Amino acid sequence: MSNDKIYLTTSYGAPVGDNQNSMTAGSRGPILIQDVHLLEKLAHFNRERVPERVVHAKGAGAHGYFEVTNDMSKYTKAKLFNGVNKRTPMFIRFSTVAGELGSADTVRDPRGFAVKFYTEEGNYDLVGNNTPIFFIRDAIKFPDFIHTQKRDPRTHLKNPNAVWDFWSLSPESLHQVTYLMGDRGIPATLRHMNGYGSHTFKWVNEEGEAVWVKYHFKTEQGVKNMSNDVAAKLAGENPDYHTEDLFNAIEKVDFPKWRLYVQIMPLEDANTYRFDPFDVTKIWSHKDYPLIEVGQMVLNRNPENYFAEVEQATFSPGTLVPGIEPSPDKMLQGRLFAYSDAHRYRVGVNHNLLPINTPKVVVNNYQRDGQMRTDHNGGGSVYYEPNSFGGPTEAPQTKTTAFPVSGVAESVAYDHSDHYTQAGDLYRLMSEDERARLIETVVGAMKPVERDDIKLLQIQHFYKADSEYGERVAKGLGLAIPQEVK
Repeated sequence: MSNDKIYLTTSYGAPVGDNQNSMTAGSRGPILIQDVHLLEKLAHFNRERVPERVVHAKGAGAHGYFEVTNDMSKYTKAKLFNGVNKRTPMFIRFSTVAGELGSADTVRDPRGFAVKFYTEEGNYDLVGNNTPIFFIRDAIKFPDFIHTQKRDPRTHLKNPNAVWDFWSLSPESLHQVTYLMGDRGIPATLRHMNGYGSHTFKWVNEEGEAVWVKYHFKTEQGVKNMSNDVAAKLAGENPDYHTEDLFNAIEKVDFPKWRLYVQIMPLEDANTYRFDPFDVTKIWSHKDYPLIEVGQMVLNRNPENYFAEVEQATFSPGTLVPGIEPSPDKMLQGRLFAYSDAHRYRVGVNHNLLPINTPKVVVNNYQRDGQMRTDHNGGGSVYYEPNSFGGPTEAPQTKTTAFPVSGVAESVAYDHSDHYTQAGDLYRLMSEDERARLIETVVGAMKPVERDDIKLLQIQHFYKADSEYGERVAKGLGLAIPQEVK
């Protein structure tokens, strides 16, 4: 065969002689089972869809780099944040949370903001959202919360009764609900929104000194949002609007950029701060812990294949590098397990062998076998540890730092249960126009709720955050706030 022409082959490399006609017994006879090319095509087609993500199913992604502008070695030994001008390749996946794979981009929903850094110490995943807070603060409530955002098992429709029933019975959600129902609940594009690590993490430097840290990605395109009317129009006319916008911007060399900042808290402050700093339903005051610039993230390359790079990309908060460690945040602690376990189910136990997930460094471990093992599977090397045959050994200098624990092992809530102050502060920070749009959105979302007792309980939460907030929602719903609440 000529070397200047590319020929179609089967998955096992044999050239395909005819890709237009099935092999049959005569021109009208039945198809022959010996047509292995046909059978392979049909069998593969039946299996082209891996299970979609339970959450964050609809997403878009891009490649880029992170460049340090302010050396962070004082706080962390993580090499990707050390050395001005240091560049680290990265991949990001943006996503909506509740919708299915074919849902519209412009729905009112938090956006996932998951970054994979390919560092010289292995991959580091920073798996956050475009909001600095979340609806719940304990992972044990996560399956129940997500069930309320999905479809009713009887009607197969979205169920506002479940949504507001759960939120009204989970007052810790109020801060995030206020954020979500406000202007930033629908970003104009993926390029015009901020990103946050949301959780508290621990940074450790070369001397073993540690601090608590929160991540903030500030868009350099400016924050821009979308009205309910425009979002609804686009959901019908172009449900892939955000995906298209991101792709086109990069193709036009209008590279999206974000500036990364961190808040740093001394370890000892966690014991005396006015609320629990590990509670993901709260923010840290910027007056108490100002933003410190770290560097810039630039997206400069679109994926070549959506499935291989965006759909099969796997992220986990447990994918950490030396110098970055978990905090006692209860939501984070649950995610350390849940995310990697989801990928083992959805993509496969060897998902880290896929090119989009493979570290840029040599991987040395004793994990063997499993479905879809795509490398040499360790070859004939030693396959256990400890061993006397020169196999990979531990690196004690990278051990997670020790931290004190105390108390009785039991199921307990956070010590601080003020669910209202920060939600009220957020409401009072809004202009009158922003407040009016917030109230309109909340009222519109709550009107379909069939039971007044659910509405009234949620209105009480709004009222406790700010009396005006509660009264305006109550008025919009035609309900009165109970006297005992006032």
